[in-house]
Amino acid sequence: MLPAVLTGCKSAATEGDGIQRPQVDIVDGMLTPEVLEAFGRVSEAVASPDGKSFIFTIAFENIEENTGNADIYRANIDGSDLKRLTNTPKSESNVRWIDNGNKIAYLGYDKKTENSQIFVMNADGSGQKCVSAVERGVSCFEISPDGKRVIYGSSIEIKPDSTLYKGLEKTTGRLINDLMYKHWDEWVEDLPHPYLADFDGSKISGETDIMEGEPFECPMKPFGGAESFAWAPDSKSLVYVSRKLTGKDYAFSTNSDIYRYDIETKKTVNLTEGNPGYDTDPKFSPDGKSLAWLSMKTAKYESDKKRLMVLDMQTKQQRDLTENWDYWPEGFAWTPDSKAIVFNGYYEGTQPVFRIDAQTSKIDTLASGQWDYVGVSPVGNDKVLALRHSMQRPNEVCLIENGQAKDVTEVNKELLAQLKLGKVEKVMVPTTDGKMMTAWEILPPNFDPNKKYPMLLYCQGGPQSAVSQFWSYRWNFMIMAANGYIVIAPNRRGVPGFGEEWNRQISGDYGGQNMQDYFAAVDYMKTKPYVDPARIGAIGASYGGFSVYWLAGHNDGRFAALIAHAGIFNVEAQYCETEEMWFADFDLGGAPWDKNNAVAQRTYSNSPHLFVDKWTAPILITVGERDYRILASQGMMAFNSAKMHGLDAQMLVFPDENHWILKPQNAILWQRVFFNFLDKHLKNAAPAKNKSDETTSSDSINQ
Repeated sequence: MLPAVLTGCKSAATEGDGIQRPQVDIVDGMLTPEVLEAFGRVSEAVASPDGKSFIFTIAFENIEENTGNADIYRANIDGSDLKRLTNTPKSESNVRWIDNGNKIAYLGYDKKTENSQIFVMNADGSGQKCVSAVERGVSCFEISPDGKRVIYGSSIEIKPDSTLYKGLEKTTGRLINDLMYKHWDEWVEDLPHPYLADFDGSKISGETDIMEGEPFECPMKPFGGAESFAWAPDSKSLVYVSRKLTGKDYAFSTNSDIYRYDIETKKTVNLTEGNPGYDTDPKFSPDGKSLAWLSMKTAKYESDKKRLMVLDMQTKQQRDLTENWDYWPEGFAWTPDSKAIVFNGYYEGTQPVFRIDAQTSKIDTLASGQWDYVGVSPVGNDKVLALRHSMQRPNEVCLIENGQAKDVTEVNKELLAQLKLGKVEKVMVPTTDGKMMTAWEILPPNFDPNKKYPMLLYCQGGPQSAVSQFWSYRWNFMIMAANGYIVIAPNRRGVPGFGEEWNRQISGDYGGQNMQDYFAAVDYMKTKPYVDPARIGAIGASYGGFSVYWLAGHNDGRFAALIAHAGIFNVEAQYCETEEMWFADFDLGGAPWDKNNAVAQRTYSNSPHLFVDKWTAPILITVGERDYRILASQGMMAFNSAKMHGLDAQMLVFPDENHWILKPQNAILWQRVFFNFLDKHLKNAAPAKNKSDETTSSDSINQ
């Protein structure tokens, strides 16, 4: 049995009904779905203003209650004197130091308003108090440096035509007049707006919608939060991010801008006007002389290179600090002296931490290795607090100093110590066009090179998402390894971290070179004496699901089982039914009815549904019915086609999930179905006995 959560951790919390780490049984050191759900999920590490301590959150899941929640913790900067500050049945988030580090502000659940509100407590966790009473709740916030004001996100209702709905209080009909009527996992019935309010330390008051009358989002859906706001150090102005478009214009555009709002004059100025791509994540330098943000220059291309831009607030001159660097930041923060910016970013299959000089653009590596670092928070000018994870373990907080990173939390140490984990090795795979591709090979615990193992090809989503050292609670390589599978996870064409050319190549080339990269990875692994070529499966979600469907129709005997989650099956239908049209229009090359568009027509001619006649392998399909990015109908079409084609096929449908399977019991069911299917088709097949039994197909990987 697992020990009590965070043994030795002091508690300042008083309510006492928060979720604790689930008690689970570990048999023979193997990772199971239930054990996977028992990990503590560490996030939001923020160093105190004096650099002596930090706050962060840990979330645990309750399988029986089918929910989870996050609580706030505090520790000294070296990890000592760990204290639990909140202990509630609902999650706390958006943690912020205020009042020079004497107090902490955060979002929590308020029973009175039955909504998320702003709370304040002393730095030791005492004196917890709700300071807002916003009718529709607070989604995120930032308090001004002088502590006198707060900018927060809340929603305004989009009201239907009152004459049409008069006397029809029970109708469920929605009249739709334009695009963007649905987004991610919801029908668009409200808009997030930014509200400015006074704050006296005990309550907020005098709320003003600084975008009143504007039918636009701030923060932007579906995932925008407090990073959409930034206060000037003098508290006299703030900036916010918005894409000031609606309907069809919104659906086809990535043109978000950064707006400066003057507190005294109430005037708003667009600081990034003229750039057609994303402008996001603004942050003022501590001296107030500069504003940094992330920018993409290509319209409609949401996976364009992220440029780290800096605006001189006096001269209004803009500079691209990363102009001569063929990689890009993912998250960043200024150092207290305003001389440099620290950031994390994808680089050759990992996510190191870098430091860039704000004047010279010189870049130094602060932390690297076989890790992904995220959520950087400077501690003075020479140290950085960050979260780091790998394929072998979830997030812990670490302190980076003098080129070394050291964990300062051990939330999951005791649990990990009881598990036998698979080995992760970086391998270089030759591609069909003469390049070398970085891939991760994951081996089962107690690996025996003299045995033959079934293998899984992992197909990444995105499509422009890196196969770095990520830790996933669904697509978890350690649990695949624990179930006796070797995994190969290639960084095929179209993923960041290998330069702009490698990342951009996939756009307009669905079913092209990136699929040849997958074939190359499989054929490379088939040369390994411990891989059974007769027992290879392909798995993936989103674009990875598309990949699985495409590979099913171009199998050529490589794959004995396939699993696709939330994948694109009919590309023409995807173009017509998804919501964020900028992505489909750019990445697919254009509309299917544009017959003179050679790029678009090549994309649609490679749609997986056109090759069902060549499907031969058993397939499992999983979908969430609240997925409005890739509709569940895509998976249903694929399942129906497989059954009509006479294949052994299964479909797992979640009416209450979106693009991701998030609820604890749903996640466990998904894992059980996943491995039952794989075991049936890859473990029950007779393994090849020796090298002579392997069949390397004439494999025309150029087919």
